[in-house]
Amino acid sequence: MKLNNKGLETKTAWEKAGVALPPYDPAALAERTKKDPVWVHFGIGNIFRIFIGGIADTLIREGLMDRGITCVETYDYEVADKIYRPFDNLVLAVTLHGDGRTDKKVLGSLTEAVKANSSMEEEWMRLKEVFANPGLQLVSFTITEKGYALRNPEGEYFPFVKDDIALGPEHVLGAMGVVTAMLYERFKAGGAPLSLVSMDNVSRNGEKLRESVLEIAGAWRERSFVEDAFLRYLKDENCVAFPWTMIDKITPRPSERVCEMLESSGIEDMNIIVTSKHTYIAPFVNAEEPQYLVVEDSFPNGRPPLERAGVYLTDRETVNQSERMKVTVCLNPIHTALCTYDCMLGYTYFAAGMKDPDLLELAGQVGYKEGLPVVEDPGILSPKAFLDELMLVRFPNDYLGDTSARIAVDISQMVAIRFGETIKAYVRNDGDAGKLVAIPLAIAGWIRYLLGVDDEGQPMELSPDPMIPYLKEQISGLVYGRPESLTNQLKDLLSNESIFGADLYRAGIGDTIEEMVRRQMEGPGAVRRTLQEYLYKNR
Repeated sequence: MKLNNKGLETKTAWEKAGVALPPYDPAALAERTKKDPVWVHFGIGNIFRIFIGGIADTLIREGLMDRGITCVETYDYEVADKIYRPFDNLVLAVTLHGDGRTDKKVLGSLTEAVKANSSMEEEWMRLKEVFANPGLQLVSFTITEKGYALRNPEGEYFPFVKDDIALGPEHVLGAMGVVTAMLYERFKAGGAPLSLVSMDNVSRNGEKLRESVLEIAGAWRERSFVEDAFLRYLKDENCVAFPWTMIDKITPRPSERVCEMLESSGIEDMNIIVTSKHTYIAPFVNAEEPQYLVVEDSFPNGRPPLERAGVYLTDRETVNQSERMKVTVCLNPIHTALCTYDCMLGYTYFAAGMKDPDLLELAGQVGYKEGLPVVEDPGILSPKAFLDELMLVRFPNDYLGDTSARIAVDISQMVAIRFGETIKAYVRNDGDAGKLVAIPLAIAGWIRYLLGVDDEGQPMELSPDPMIPYLKEQISGLVYGRPESLTNQLKDLLSNESIFGADLYRAGIGDTIEEMVRRQMEGPGAVRRTLQEYLYKNR
């Protein structure tokens, strides 16, 4: 069996393999979508394919939507060339249950893959054509936190952003430049309304997307690339809306175990690839079953009936509370707190670390003891029930195969939200955050992890992070096995509000974190000893 439109004709074989096929014709759906697109998505990796693609597939299966999603990649073009096009854009979605069961389904809702590169004329013209279509209703995004960033920690534009601004809409490279250029095409084609929906784990994600688009558009106006009317169009949310969202579904890298299982059932060419930009991807996607998507209902050109596929449609404040519940308390802080300790203590998989009593204690204190007391209840989701499901069902799921190294990618882009918001809440309530222990341990663990040495004193590879050079410079002089080598090197880092969301010394925990780092540097076993010393004193 081959995962392409022709291969789906062997229905009996797919059924024997336990794979559900689309009850619609994916090729016909693709033709309709190409002619009259309604939904575009930027960032076409794993969570998009199984979660957002799954939402669209559900609506199509139930006759509630008759077009799919136009998929746009701005960063890793190999994904389009090696995973989308050779498989007719089909996805084999594999749901991994905690008891070892799997559900397998082919999704045909992703109908086209476009590379957003202004130097590729055919691809660029196709993207313009899509955005000029007045029937286009929404553009969604899963491009990670760094996809919205225009500036480095020193406040300077990244080089590619400087180029995008200097060269104008026809020569952009970055995601925000591409989006702004396409909005300009839509404006010139008549200015039909549109909704731009960030679905990334970023607090106030719609606001950040809007700010980045407006900043680039404003810079272009100063250089006479665009007109004042274009800025008025972007600023009018009756024309261009930027709804806020909260998204949640743990989607690990493709699993070798799943690959072998699929190929043993007769499905061909399921190989996992790692692109030159270090994207781990395969023709299949494996993920957990639980999923949450909360979206501000702001769609000036209409929208598909997303609520019929399990999406919560609500107001901006409820979205913000839901997102803060997840990103600042229940899920992401625990991921970030544990993943670096997992790596230092020798755990490859996050679920394995959750079975370590000390790490389980750290998770519980970050979530239940320090997070829940300051979280707002969004009403539509219970923070306590959400955290209970994570701790008891989702995090311990061995079958997910989610690695701590994956979770540790780009931590510098996340700590301000995942820990900074809770730290600031304690400062507001108590004057400082001095009563916190688990969150300082999490930050100290990240800094200790940056030494690239595990708890046995062996070299350890760090996960990718755009700020590794800066971070390495900040901790220069720290020597494993010599805690006295830590003098005042961390002052600039721990007071950097752009990284942590607060000056940690003014918040009352900077010195505590320094001492935690110092103790973890003592030698073999020091990471474990430091965890135990602080955690059980904090009970």
